Amino acid sequence: MLSCKFICAGYDYSTYTHHVPAPMFRKSFTVCDGDSAELTITGLGFYEVFINGKKITKGIIAPYISNPDHFVYYDSYDLTPYIKSGKNTLGVILGNGMQNCPGGQIWDFDLADFRGAPRFAFAIEITDKNGNKTVLEADSDVKTHPSAITFDDLRCGCFYDARKEIKGCFLPDFDDSEWQSAVHAETPRGKRIMCTAEPILPTGEPLKPISITKCKKAEYRPRHDVVKEAAEVCSKETDGWLYDFGENTAGIETLKISGKRGQQIDIQFAEFLNENGELEYSNIDFFPEGYSQRDIYILNGEGEEEFTPMFTYHGARYAIVLGLEDEQATEDLLIFTKYSSAIETRGNFRCSDETANELQKIARNSTLSNFYYFPTDCPHREKNGWTGDASVSSEQTSYNFAPEKSYAQWLDNIRAAQTENGQLPGIIPTGGWGYHWGNGPVWDAVLFNLPYQTYIMRGDKKIIEDNAAAFIRYTDYLSKKLNERGLACFGLGDWCTVSVMKPPLELTDTLASMDNMEKASFMLREIGLQEQSDFCRSIYEKLRENGRKYLIDFGTMTAKGNSQTGQAAAIYYGLFNDSEKQAAFARLLQIIHASDDKIDIGLIGTKVLFRVLADFGEADLAYKMITRRDYPSYGHLVEQGLTALPEEFVKDGKFPSSLNHHFFGDYSAWFIQYIGGINVNPHRDGEKNVDIQPRFIESLGFAEAYYDTVCGKVSVHWERSDGKIKLAVNTPDEIYGEIKLPFGYTFEDSRLSYKKLETGNFTVINLF
Repeated sequence: MLSCKFICAGYDYSTYTHHVPAPMFRKSFTVCDGDSAELTITGLGFYEVFINGKKITKGIIAPYISNPDHFVYYDSYDLTPYIKSGKNTLGVILGNGMQNCPGGQIWDFDLADFRGAPRFAFAIEITDKNGNKTVLEADSDVKTHPSAITFDDLRCGCFYDARKEIKGCFLPDFDDSEWQSAVHAETPRGKRIMCTAEPILPTGEPLKPISITKCKKAEYRPRHDVVKEAAEVCSKETDGWLYDFGENTAGIETLKISGKRGQQIDIQFAEFLNENGELEYSNIDFFPEGYSQRDIYILNGEGEEEFTPMFTYHGARYAIVLGLEDEQATEDLLIFTKYSSAIETRGNFRCSDETANELQKIARNSTLSNFYYFPTDCPHREKNGWTGDASVSSEQTSYNFAPEKSYAQWLDNIRAAQTENGQLPGIIPTGGWGYHWGNGPVWDAVLFNLPYQTYIMRGDKKIIEDNAAAFIRYTDYLSKKLNERGLACFGLGDWCTVSVMKPPLELTDTLASMDNMEKASFMLREIGLQEQSDFCRSIYEKLRENGRKYLIDFGTMTAKGNSQTGQAAAIYYGLFNDSEKQAAFARLLQIIHASDDKIDIGLIGTKVLFRVLADFGEADLAYKMITRRDYPSYGHLVEQGLTALPEEFVKDGKFPSSLNHHFFGDYSAWFIQYIGGINVNPHRDGEKNVDIQPRFIESLGFAEAYYDTVCGKVSVHWERSDGKIKLAVNTPDEIYGEIKLPFGYTFEDSRLSYKKLETGNFTVINLF
């Protein structure tokens, strides 16, 4: 049962200048021996739930993050293992979540209609041994009291005063006569729905500090457009201890400390250090002073105390801890636990080159660090569901992990955010921001790429059926949005390019729109909507015709703008005819060589450049461009010691906007697909079709990859041995396809370059 009876502690809510403690609630109920019980619960924003004092919340950051005007997500819990015959108690603590963002003058969540004091609804369904059911919902018996959490915010942090703890307050025998009764709260307008996306859980073992050093707190300067007025919360301490956890990732810390009552510990996080070895805040300056990735704990002085913040998470490698006595700054004081949506690993890659191996780790870390129910950007600052990031990263995410349940849930929200005329915002969920900036065809492609990738790799037609109407609505919107030349030209284009020479917006948006329409046409045809498929195809043909008319110099076979991204994208997305592609590719090589074989790409380029190079026989060049250690390259990120992907290719000594984005990570799929050679459903004729087509990179001694298909694991391993290549392929019996060798290579036993896909060990020779 999904109750619509919402309650709250009051109608006052937190701002930066006015802190309202997170409220606690308790509800007692009685069960008999042999009874079972189930709880369904939601919160606006987040909740922590306890039964008889035991925390049972499914993970951090619950429930699912959404615009409550669209959807209100519920979670269910089996209470039977935790209840006992007689009196029992449900305990709840409510955080602000996204629904009560305190401000900061960015993304406009503080201006959203749904902003308000935290509220929640629940239903406890008790079933006796005869099958009779009793349902308990929020009523006047629910009692409330302020908690020890004095301030909380998803993006900022959690402030906790242990002196205000009320021991045993969620135990059945606790006396709550001094607590207030909860009050009625407005029921949100969104559709009530059960959450099916994976919870936010720990990933791997907690990180211990690799070094602890004395450090000064750097001066913090908020952006010029950020609210400056805020309650003073931070310590006056300027001397602290710097904890380096060795990896830039996302999660929450745990503090273990003994000290005097009233001692205030300030923990502040950052991705990198400034030239003085202090935390650098320039890329998290969206908040008032004292609120930028900061947790505060005030001791109660009762022996060893443990604090793990609630209702927030941080993106960081470093933490400065203020307010410590020297003897308290131990290795055991602070650990950092990585968290993400609990999406399973489905594929991976490894080879003889440690630079490539490190890059694979970096891509996976960045993807997980930014997967909190849905793909987000930068866990240190925004935590927003940027559609373009997710779209361009969807293929590598699908080759490495199992995101389809989370994709399907997020797509519900994407469709809900779509306007009647078909427009999409750049971030989802949104409180209204992103419709007039931050979107465009490259970003809007999320509507098409997530269902497409899921269908191609898992054969799920339902995800197409669920989104078909949105495809058609967007196609109509796009058809009316084209400029006087019949081209798409609106949006952000090739974001975060290496140089200022970005490909023209007309080119990137037209190509992205062509791809969106082609995929929409294909998917609609797959579910039998031929007329609608033809409509999308007609827009594709119009875009392609006009693109060829205005965006190609046929004298030189150059796409407008003369850039690596533009030229590669024009080849990849079919703006050139097949008969023209070889000449266009030769022109791409000229452009690359003019840059000394260094990358000069942005968000779009990372998706297309290396694929085009490999498709035309230049996989070794692509690999060199990826792994070289000088700027700009991916290998240079390893050279710099980075452990996650930045938002831009970072020069030495430059402070970036973010050191943990995932949209530059498509090379990871390239590793699996091209070097490992695993290509799922390459001909779009079924998810059980897999072609094995490895590229034997000259500089590699071995490479291996695997992917868990719908029928089981496909794995490939190749290595050089005595001037030959030993190729091992393992595949389930139900999988069909071919093993294809690159030009110049044959199987030793047949002197052919292809075989029917089968499990086996093969010897490959190079004819040249």
